[in-house]
Amino acid sequence: MRTAIVVGAGIGGVTAAVALEQCGRQVTVLERAPELGEIGAGISVWPGAVAVLEELGIKGVEQVARAGESAGMRRWDGRWIVEAADLGVELPVMIHRAQLHALITDRLGPSATIRTGTTVTGLTQDADGVTVQAGDQEYRADLVVAADGLRSVIRGVLYPEYDGPRYSGYTAYRGIAEAELTDGGGETWGRGQRFGFAKLIDGRYYWYATANRPADSPEGNPEYDVRERFAGWHEPIPALLAATSGVLQNDIYDLRTPLVPFVQGRVVLLGDAAHAMTPNMGRGACSAIEDAGALARVLRESRDLAAYDAERRPATTKLVKRSRAIGVMGQLDNPVLCTARDGLLGLGGKAAGLLARRRRVEQSRV
Repeated sequence: MRTAIVVGAGIGGVTAAVALEQCGRQVTVLERAPELGEIGAGISVWPGAVAVLEELGIKGVEQVARAGESAGMRRWDGRWIVEAADLGVELPVMIHRAQLHALITDRLGPSATIRTGTTVTGLTQDADGVTVQAGDQEYRADLVVAADGLRSVIRGVLYPEYDGPRYSGYTAYRGIAEAELTDGGGETWGRGQRFGFAKLIDGRYYWYATANRPADSPEGNPEYDVRERFAGWHEPIPALLAATSGVLQNDIYDLRTPLVPFVQGRVVLLGDAAHAMTPNMGRGACSAIEDAGALARVLRESRDLAAYDAERRPATTKLVKRSRAIGVMGQLDNPVLCTARDGLLGLGGKAAGLLARRRRVEQSRV
């Protein structure tokens, strides 16, 4: 049986392991964390990623996810920028990251092995395969998939000249609130700060927030900081924060463009290791899932691995750039620019809604 090593057991890594196993590979997953699992809060799963999961036989997403709802976009004081009726767009389903990760890992079969507590330090390639170093241990395989995240060790070995991650200029807070609300969710934009929330299927609310701050700022108390920053914002934001126990905070980075090739020899980059993007479009994990689906198609069809790069690098480069641009606009701090931005978004939302309704009418006539 042909062999593969997946470096990293996040959502992208375990999806890749499922895909590789179904392509007839004996798979070893190397994960540096001491235990298998996924930390975080909620995640949006878009239709393209749902289709890949279904193709891989990963069932149950619809049972633990909630169809996306949006009240639209508001200003910090609660005034509407764009209401939900004006949007006319398809929304993702919402699921807890840990639940999605568990659904995927449950699909792994007997030819897959996960080794936790294993930190990969390098790799070498030759004509017959790839050797991965992890401390004093070595692992050998025909194919290596690097799903080891934003600061990928494997990417650094393959492309030492690449500058890698760059700081976005803002930090993000995330949490899960035990709250009873009638609000459908949505996103609120202020000056240099944003707040969004959505309901999960179990009745809890996933929320996220962003705030401008310099790189490498001193660490504080995330729960206190986020409550102070958003104390004067419209309800239910203060209520959500008051109902939250435990807040995650991460400074936001993405990868510089142009992105490096996703394939070098027998090594494939996947997920954040290949195309880490800011979370403004909610597409990071979904793109990693779609990477795994594309890789599986290439292997099943016995195409050269370069076909994977040709498909996925242009698509994800667009997402990296768009997400970065949304972040720049969303984190504007100048009051005049913010007022202009909100007005343009309102007009754009109404126009998009009109176009969406016209398309639905035209489709109904076919």
